[in-house]
Amino acid sequence: MHTMPNALPLLLRRLPGPLLSGRPAGLLLALCLGATAAQAQTDDGLRRCRSLADAAARLACYDALADGVAAARNGTAAGSATIAAAAQAPTARAQQFGLDKPSDDLEFIESSIAGRFEGWGARSMFRLANGQIWQIADDSEAFAMLDNPRVRVRRGSLGSYYLEVEGVRRAPRVRRVH
Repeated sequence: MHTMPNALPLLLRRLPGPLLSGRPAGLLLALCLGATAAQAQTDDGLRRCRSLADAAARLACYDALADGVAAARNGTAAGSATIAAAAQAPTARAQQFGLDKPSDDLEFIESSIAGRFEGWGARSMFRLANGQIWQIADDSEAFAMLDNPRVRVRRGSLGSYYLEVEGVRRAPRVRRVH
C-alpha cells in the first residue's frame, strides 16, 4: 500500500510572499481568519433565529444552524454553507417561493386568503395573508363562497404552481406576481 507524503511542507515552501514563505505562522493565520469568518456566520445565524416570532420556524432555524456548526467542526466544506443557509430562516425561503429564482427544496407554502373568497376567473389575482400576490395563469373558472379560506400553493412540474383552496375541488395553475 502506497501512502502519500505530507504535502503541507511542500505547499508552504511554494507559496510566495514574506508571510507564507515556509513559516507555519502563515498557516496559523489562515486558519484563524477562517475560524473568525465561521464564527461571524454563526453569530449572524443566532441573531436571525432569535428574531423569528414563529416557534416552529425558530426551532427549524436553530436545528439547521446546529447541523452547520457540527459539519464545520468535522471539517466538511458544507459546514459554513450550512451555517449561512441557517441564517436565512425558513420564513425567508417561504417568501421567495414562486418567484423567478426557485427556492431550495420547498414543495408548497400554506397561508390563507383574508376576507370573503368568491372563486376565480381567468387572470384573477389573490393576496395571501403572508403578503404574496398570485394570479390565475390558466383559463379556468370556479365559484365558491368562503370566508378566510386556507390555501396551499404547491409546486407542479416544469416550473408551474397550483393554488389549492380549502373547500374547493379544483386547483388552478397560478403564477407569482409579487
